[in-house]
Amino acid sequence: MNTTLPRMVFDRARHFNDRTALRYKDQGSYKDISWSQMADKVQLFARGLLALGVRRGDRIGIMAPNSPEWVYADLGAMTCGAVSVPVYHTEGFSSIRHIVEDSQCRILFVCSPLVARKLAAKRSDTPHLEHIVLLHPGAESEGITGYEAFTRAAEQLRDADLAPHLEKGAESDLATLVYTSGTTGPPKGVMLTHGNILSNIDACAPLFDITGKDQCLSFLPLSHVFERMAGYYLMQHCGAVIAYAEDLDSVPANLVEVRPTIVISVPRLYEKMYARVMERVLAGPWIRKQVFFGALKFCRAFSVDHAPSGLLEEAQQKVVGLVQKTIFAPLRERLGGNLRFFVSGGAPLSREIAEFFLAAGVPIYEGYGLTETSPVVAVNTPAALRPGTVGRPVPGTEVRIAEDGEIVVCGPGVFQGYWNRPQQTAEVLEDGWFKTGDIGEIDAGGFLVITDRKKDLIVTASGENIAPQVIENHLKTNKYVANAMVYGDRKPFLTALLVPNLETLEQYASLQKIDFLTPCDLVSHPKILELMREEVNRLQAQLPSFQRIKRFTLLSQDFSTKELTPTLKLKRKLVTRHFNEILEGMYIAQDHGIHDNAFCIVEDLDEKEKD
Repeated sequence: MNTTLPRMVFDRARHFNDRTALRYKDQGSYKDISWSQMADKVQLFARGLLALGVRRGDRIGIMAPNSPEWVYADLGAMTCGAVSVPVYHTEGFSSIRHIVEDSQCRILFVCSPLVARKLAAKRSDTPHLEHIVLLHPGAESEGITGYEAFTRAAEQLRDADLAPHLEKGAESDLATLVYTSGTTGPPKGVMLTHGNILSNIDACAPLFDITGKDQCLSFLPLSHVFERMAGYYLMQHCGAVIAYAEDLDSVPANLVEVRPTIVISVPRLYEKMYARVMERVLAGPWIRKQVFFGALKFCRAFSVDHAPSGLLEEAQQKVVGLVQKTIFAPLRERLGGNLRFFVSGGAPLSREIAEFFLAAGVPIYEGYGLTETSPVVAVNTPAALRPGTVGRPVPGTEVRIAEDGEIVVCGPGVFQGYWNRPQQTAEVLEDGWFKTGDIGEIDAGGFLVITDRKKDLIVTASGENIAPQVIENHLKTNKYVANAMVYGDRKPFLTALLVPNLETLEQYASLQKIDFLTPCDLVSHPKILELMREEVNRLQAQLPSFQRIKRFTLLSQDFSTKELTPTLKLKRKLVTRHFNEILEGMYIAQDHGIHDNAFCIVEDLDEKEKD
């Protein structure tokens, strides 16, 4: 495997030539980009970078939404022997400046002229940044290189000028610096080589039957290593078409337009889909509910509990297929009608949701990985699927459980260290084994089960260890709960911040003739608090006492973008800081006999974090 990512892509481009590689939405319809056109654009960007004086090992930042231009900038930088540095385009300027300056980027590609002007105006904050390049045609201004000027400079060089740079590339070369989400402090640059990423591709590709006939809808941020490897590099390795969603809000519409065969996402999407299906079913006629839940129970028995063996069970499986095509047809159509499977990662997926989609004939293959492991460590596959686990380790990767329950990993995907942070690197790497910071276990079948993040474990005042994500995921299976954060470290009992599904709650209020004017009115109403308490009690009826939420506070809106990572995981420390008075107040209120409450967010908590 003596190759690099751009050499892999150019090889595929020569093979697939005029077949579609990328699709993007433009003026109301999707446009196709062939493999040869994509390769030409990558070379154009590489020549443009050389014209700007880029040298091997230089860091090149990319701050843009998912798009063909992201690919051109990424592969163009690597073709020159440079290192691409993704920057979340949705982050605040303090995070952007930190990543750009920490990595000492010489060039930064940006999509927004407004962002470019703001960065140019504060160039003193990023002294290493020499050029800000616009990814789309637009008006140039001082300190900004326009797209037209960039491409004109590129056209002064020939593709032959690129050949020596491409040939010098080696799998041991640093390919990218991927910055962590910053949930435990300032983002750290994770150093990944071409060999790290290609080893992960080589391990994952044989596990899934992905071909040039497949099409993947891309909407998770390419700045996140999960989408970048699985939804970008892996798809190109297999020759699949990548179609870019317009944005997260447009995903439901784009699913119907694109009709993908593969979708890669985080659990939040599947939670929303599940909640919407349950909401529609439960609002329907009695007979329809009986048919739906009867079909679900039947399909679950044969799709989840065991695989068919013998003529009788094979016949029953055919019946399951027929039921899935009829009863669950509306769900499949809303997913575009061609979907073969989902892939889930980035956060734990509720077993109930995984089993529901499997029973409906749309399996979710949940996996597990980290930025530091390029990223996939383990994954469920068509040949080895066990809902409630994250699958077996991928070939070439070893996993073991330390004495304290921490998952440690060794293999060719393990990163080279944190950029300019030798001490922090030494803290997590020991004799080639990476300490993940996650708690888990390996079952009798070799499937890995994740309990929680080691740092997120709650230890109550009585000494009980509690994994909050397990409880939160269970709560989010309820149609009235959109999001949740469990709290209670060193406390006598658990409390929670609950974000209600306002649309479903409003429907309930209408049926119960509960008057309200705003979300604040709604979540503060005694009957709504009573309903939510009943739902929470029902959900945790089977849990031991120490794992039950004794008090909760309903929020009038979801957690802010500042309080979530780009893959929608909670930044617990930030949420705890924002809501500290509310969280601590629940324990004081309990002492005074006050139970559940509501909190109306009347100010933008993001204002507290402005630069």
